[in-house]
Amino acid sequence: MPSANGKPLVLFVCKHNTGRSQMAEAFLRRFTGDDVEVASAGTVAADRPDPGVVAAMAEIGMDISTARPKLLDPAIVAQADRIITMGRDVEGVSRVDDDWGIPDPKGQPMERVREIRDLVCRKAGDFAKTLLRTELGAQQHALELQQKRGRDNELKVAPY
Repeated sequence: MPSANGKPLVLFVCKHNTGRSQMAEAFLRRFTGDDVEVASAGTVAADRPDPGVVAAMAEIGMDISTARPKLLDPAIVAQADRIITMGRDVEGVSRVDDDWGIPDPKGQPMERVREIRDLVCRKAGDFAKTLLRTELGAQQHALELQQKRGRDNELKVAPY
């Protein structure tokens, strides 16, 4: 079910909203552009993004330094079309559509943070392809039905 603006809403959730979910949000937003609404949150939000994650994202030209961790909001959960948790350590989410099983980058050496970043990137890219294909397919189907109804109505109307 699309959000109020007609776009699907994807919510990424991790424990503190300082690393994995922030990366997933940034990557999916880059991959889908304006076609999808993307948000992230934490079940126990921290004060600021993880500095190692910010640095790892900056290395590939993505600035998430202004992102602020957000606490999971039940209203956004209710609106979300897809809720994806980032790892099995995430608790307290009323609905989970998928879990990506991503390890927490907090406190990890930079090499490991880069590996986690690249894993999140691959998963977000694959998900974006599937999501856009599904969304565009549904939109195309709706357009075809609308056009067919229009042709059917034209045939039924007798010219005067």
